[in-house]
Amino acid sequence: MAEVAAGERKGRKILVAVDEGEESGYALRWCLNNIVNQDSKDALVLLFAKPPRPVYSALDGSGYLFSADILETMERYSNEVADQVMEKAKNSCAGLNDDIKVETKVVNGDPRDVICQVAERLNVDLVVMGSHGYGLIKRAFLGSVSNHCAQNLKCPVLIVKKPKSHD
Repeated sequence: MAEVAAGERKGRKILVAVDEGEESGYALRWCLNNIVNQDSKDALVLLFAKPPRPVYSALDGSGYLFSADILETMERYSNEVADQVMEKAKNSCAGLNDDIKVETKVVNGDPRDVICQVAERLNVDLVVMGSHGYGLIKRAFLGSVSNHCAQNLKCPVLIVKKPKSHD
């Protein structure tokens, strides 16, 4: 293991899960304001998990068959969403000093699996993610990505909850 020279700080690798929701944008901004040290050599990995397209079979009885044009349109839309999410996340990081490296990753798959796999593969020091604040019933049906990651990752997971606005 390489030794760090006296006085030199080793930066942390922080993965921030982003999606199209306000909660992940808030979590990223909170991380930038409270976790990332402007005097550090921290590295941020902005990760968007692009959900897989649903698979429809002619045998499933639904009667849905999609033409190649429709499938291409769905894929193009999915790519546009990913591009917009990543552009917004990168813009949030615009004021960081040059020593802080910002990397973006778009990975296809279920967000639960993608976040855990990328965090483990990159050996990150911390995962930051927003909480959608689902109630018990919604969480039972939809599952909780943040809960899954907190239970399955070996590194710390910081779940940032967006405060309710007082309008």
